[in-house]
Amino acid sequence: MFKIYNKYIFKKFLIKYLNLNLIFFCLIIIMGVLEELSFFNNLETSSLMPYFLTLLNAPSTLFEIFPFIFLLSIQFLFFDLSRNDELNLLKKNGLKNTLIIKNLFFVVILVGIFNIAIFYNFASILKFHYSNIKNKLSDDNKYLAIVLKSGLWIKDEVNGKKFIIKSKQFNDKTLSNVVISEFDKNFKLIKVITSEKVDIENNLWIVYEPQITLLNNKKITLNSELKIFTNFNHEKINILFTNISNFNLIKLLNLKSNYNELGYSTVEINLHLLKIISLPLFYGAITILASIIMLNFMIKKSFLIQVILGILTSIFIYYLSFLFSTLGANERIPIQLSVFFPIFFIFILSVIGLININEK
Repeated sequence: MFKIYNKYIFKKFLIKYLNLNLIFFCLIIIMGVLEELSFFNNLETSSLMPYFLTLLNAPSTLFEIFPFIFLLSIQFLFFDLSRNDELNLLKKNGLKNTLIIKNLFFVVILVGIFNIAIFYNFASILKFHYSNIKNKLSDDNKYLAIVLKSGLWIKDEVNGKKFIIKSKQFNDKTLSNVVISEFDKNFKLIKVITSEKVDIENNLWIVYEPQITLLNNKKITLNSELKIFTNFNHEKINILFTNISNFNLIKLLNLKSNYNELGYSTVEINLHLLKIISLPLFYGAITILASIIMLNFMIKKSFLIQVILGILTSIFIYYLSFLFSTLGANERIPIQLSVFFPIFFIFILSVIGLININEK
């Protein structure tokens, strides 16, 4: 059972957290509408479409700035408690600063779990529909690449000819066990090309020792190379699969399974999953750090200075996390280290700041 003053603190925190979410959501909507209006400037579509797409994309953007929102929520909470002299009142009732921080830490952990289990999945579904609609409206809609259990599938169109390409394995700059079906503009089959290996380093693919099956079932096997121009290369295919924020947790796990069967690297997915799972702990670490900043500088500095210090801290944490995420994605360090080192670093700073915190 929570005591009355604990409930009071939690209520004040949640109100500030929700208010800040609303404020940032409105800012995201305003910025998003401006961006979408620029995208639709030369497109003939409904006048409501930019606003609709902005609403689809906004929750995903909001999710990305949750750490900053948690930090500000804690700062505003302690500012209110100090301004109303409620911290001294709580101390007189036996609620020490360490106990306040501890209780807030666990509340933030619970909110973080909710964010992952509910909000993230909801936001990723909307983001998926957002990307899907934008893709249909863009010039690249005729090009498509997708990973299924059966392998990598590519739809392409070059000089009036359509290609459906299937590969069982994708290893960096090559495709293995490839079937290329070539159609005319009316989608009538022209020929089928099969090969054990295709070099896709550039848009001009090199098909090694291809076997060509024509409409009359005549088969031609070439001992040399066949070159085919496409709109894809290894870079473009890699980029298509890096926007994994469009997938909820279940789809991410399914995608990981498909990547394993395809032989494609799952480092990006594993890193993303680990970052998502560790977010409640990350939020909790930021909560402790923000609390310490406020309690240590509450009397000596103005609130504006405290907020600026919190913002600078969040920027430092962001770039630290980005640096280690990049190192993890490039496999320079283990992905576990890339995710948990920034959290561990925040906790170390927090432990130092906890010294004599009850005397503040």
